[in-house]
Amino acid sequence: MTYHYYASRVSGDGNAVFPDEIIIDDEEEVLIHRKPRVIGCKETRVRFGAIGSVSIQKHVLFADIYIETRGGREIVAKGFTRSDAEEISSLVR
Repeated sequence: MTYHYYASRVSGDGNAVFPDEIIIDDEEEVLIHRKPRVIGCKETRVRFGAIGSVSIQKHVLFADIYIETRGGREIVAKGFTRSDAEEISSLVR
């Protein structure tokens, strides 16, 4: 099953025009982080086995997700609802 999560446009953090997107594919066991740009988008794919840690920084209304890979790369996705952030964290653990 594939899960799609979009950051809120009202959260700030540059999401008003180009909100972050996280896609989790259970069948392929991969997490995809997309950050749209004026032309194209930046896409990062990480296999579940390469994820070292997942942490959530909760704010009053929204939450930021920090995913660290075993290779030392850090993915930061900002402006998700708190419930979406918790769900993303539980799916990739």
